[in-house]
Amino acid sequence: MPPDDDVIYLDHNATTPVLPEVVDAVTDALREAWGNPSSAHVFGRRARDAVEGARAQVAALLNASPSEILFTSGGTEANNLAIRGVTAARPDRRHVVTSTIEHPATARPAALLESTGWRVTRVGVDGMGRCLEGDAEQAITASTALVSVMHSNNETGVIQPIAALAAIAHRHGATVHTDAAQSVGKVPVDVNALGVDLLSVAGHKLYAPKGVGALFVRTGTPLAPLLLGAGHERGLRPGTENVASVVGLGLACQLAARGLAAEATRVAALRDRLASALRAAVPGLVINGEGAPRLPNTLNACFPRVGGTALLAACPQLAASTGSACHDGQESASPVLRAMGVAEEIAVGAVRLTLGRGTTAEHVDRAAAKLSAAWKALTA
Repeated sequence: MPPDDDVIYLDHNATTPVLPEVVDAVTDALREAWGNPSSAHVFGRRARDAVEGARAQVAALLNASPSEILFTSGGTEANNLAIRGVTAARPDRRHVVTSTIEHPATARPAALLESTGWRVTRVGVDGMGRCLEGDAEQAITASTALVSVMHSNNETGVIQPIAALAAIAHRHGATVHTDAAQSVGKVPVDVNALGVDLLSVAGHKLYAPKGVGALFVRTGTPLAPLLLGAGHERGLRPGTENVASVVGLGLACQLAARGLAAEATRVAALRDRLASALRAAVPGLVINGEGAPRLPNTLNACFPRVGGTALLAACPQLAASTGSACHDGQESASPVLRAMGVAEEIAVGAVRLTLGRGTTAEHVDRAAAKLSAAWKALTA
């Protein structure tokens, strides 16, 4: 394997490096805020102040009230608490609406509900990967307890019409959740503009540590806890808070808010530069989700006549991912691309290239050259 310094990291939708400032804040909290936030003495108050400061930082990024932020172990727990907690609190309605392009962290809780007798409707997407509002309007009824649709897709970066879906859902009295793990820190995410009742955040997607996340729960939203214990986090998420990581998440949110627009503009320009270079070198390249609102950092491209896994294997100095799966030597297309109507033989060539704060023009130019050379070698 090549040395780390020689590898171009274009997998920021998988995880992000922890920012140096965040590392320092976490380290300081481990040393200074080691007390139990539930304790009344000075060490407990110090830890509690650190947690509440971070809660305010997360809330500010989302335009929420600090009292509406619950800390969790990550985006997956936040999604499970939202989906399973709302449905447990609303047993009179036995219907959930979601989409065909969800991350497993929302798709699997929905499938679990389905296996226990709940009715689950999965709304499709158009060819650009946007949830079909008309189909959602037909699916949501007076029996719908919850509508849960991701804010942006982790593979294509396509941003979903959450505000419109929330308006439809609320007309029928349904609760609305969105998994915003990929969006928070990349684009503005305002819980009031979106009109959602619950929203999930994953720390490691925005330069905070792994193992910490948050769930926005609008005041008055029906929600039952998944875990039973003491009364931490308004009694909805028991367990002593992970103070140091919570501090890291709070600071990461504060740093994201400071330069959100400028960083989005910078990264989008680099993404488009990468797309142009690949298009010029690879005839027949397909960019998935192009034309729809997308995350500024995400480029999902299908390379013709090759498998995405083989292409990346031929580029050991590039860290990226595919949406495909490989079983017994056979590569299968991403379910997300299949839901968009992308043909199997095209979709197996998909590569997801996701940029971040450390990505430079030199990185994208090198990545384009390496991918183009590998594609030409594989198709020669």
